[in-house]
Amino acid sequence: CETCSKEEAKYRCPRCMKYSCSLLCVKKHKLALSCNGVRDKTAFVSVNEFTDLNLLSDYRFLEDVGRTADAAARHLATYSSTTKRLLFSLRNKALKCNIDLRTLPIGFTKRRENSTTFNSTENKFYWHLKLVFPHCHAEYTLKRVPDDKTLADILKPYIDPVESDPVVCQRLKIYTASPHSDVRILMKIENRRQNSVRYNELDASRSLLDNLKGKVIIEYPTLFVVLKTLKNDMVVLGQ
Repeated sequence: CETCSKEEAKYRCPRCMKYSCSLLCVKKHKLALSCNGVRDKTAFVSVNEFTDLNLLSDYRFLEDVGRTADAAARHLATYSSTTKRLLFSLRNKALKCNIDLRTLPIGFTKRRENSTTFNSTENKFYWHLKLVFPHCHAEYTLKRVPDDKTLADILKPYIDPVESDPVVCQRLKIYTASPHSDVRILMKIENRRQNSVRYNELDASRSLLDNLKGKVIIEYPTLFVVLKTLKNDMVVLGQ
């Protein structure tokens, strides 16, 4: 024991690594060295001494940081009155365009992700948009998509054989190799029973705003790009 130097040591302090024999000696060493007994998770460890346990410790430390940050984000105090006013204004602007825009409580992933804004000067929405290509198990997130842009133009960088990015084109090869007439753009209809999921088919030649009119949007639109020639379980409303 490094405190009394009499008894055989049984414990080792996680913070300062001092050996102690009993609870009394543990308390004495904490008082003498002003040690709190809590392991220093950010203490420097040289590469030569770095082990799998240190790696696991660092991983758990990052997980703790992530949980703390998430808890702070979920706290109602962070949901300021300014944010509430902006969301209220955004929903009202959407309602005037015949779009039922609904927002989720703070802490939900879609609420954190959403970057949709309304430009009062241009009188235009800039949407946060997610594109899903189920036949290739691919998803892409777009930010600041103007509401007057047609769906065909939005999809060009992804499925157009000439204008699409080479890496994206390779990943979505099944789409780029198919004729444009086979491409269908669907959007899930919200607020339906789980056993009655249906989709609206959108018009690629019309603007994003025109396609969203008369529909319920939860946070931001998610568009599913499918091919008519391939079997899929997405049932369009009315079929």
